[in-house]
This record gives sequence, structure tokens and C-alpha cells, in this order.
Amino acid sequence: MSETGGVILMMNNYFHDVATALLLASAIVMWVIYRKFGDSEKPEVRDYFLRLYDSITFLAKFSLVWIILGGIPRTYFYTEFEWSQYAGKSQIPALVIKHILAFIFVSAGAHIWLRIRRKAREIRGRHT
Repeated sequence: MSETGGVILMMNNYFHDVATALLLASAIVMWVIYRKFGDSEKPEVRDYFLRLYDSITFLAKFSLVWIILGGIPRTYFYTEFEWSQYAGKSQIPALVIKHILAFIFVSAGAHIWLRIRRKAREIRGRHT
């Protein structure tokens, strides 16, 4: 692998981790915004909520796509690029724990987003 390819892969791997955290964080932020403003009867507040929902949803979808697509080269090049010779096979339990946490983050984020999507549809449906 060239140095340029290595840097691109390194950045992909960093952003893959960031995307995983961002999916959950964006869901939590959107849930907090919904709890604060989602049931407002004021049209300007409702419209602002829905604009925020649309924008943050785009960010969450982008994160999900990065998690899926960025995971492909990360998985393929893992032993060549990220495997630590110093940690040896002892890193396997750490990787298992990391992937369990990542699965929990992605699952929790997706679950919250599905609930928020339902709420946003209800709000749009009530006021159209």
C-alpha cells in the first residue's frame, strides 16, 4: 500500500469511529430537542423543530452510510493496517468489547431515530 493509500485508510478508520459515535449522539440530541419543542402548538416552533429534524437526519444518514461503507476497507485491511504486533492475540478481547459497544451505539442510535421519525411524521401529519 502506498503512503497516500495508508493515509486515506487511516482517515477512513478515524472517521468510521466518529460516524459510529455521531449516529448515537445525533439521536440523543434530536430526542432532547423533540422533548423540549416537539409538541409545541406554535407554528414557528414546530417548523423550526422540523427543519432541525431534517438537517440532523441528513447527518445521521450520512453517518450510517459511512459506518457501512467505511467498514468494508477497514475490515479488509485490518490485520495489515491496524493489528498491533505488541498486543498480539491479547487485542482480540479488546476488539470484541469494542465491537459490542459499537453495535450497542449503532443499535441504540437507530432505535432512537426510528422513534423520532415516527414523532416527526405525527407532527407533520397534524399540521398539514
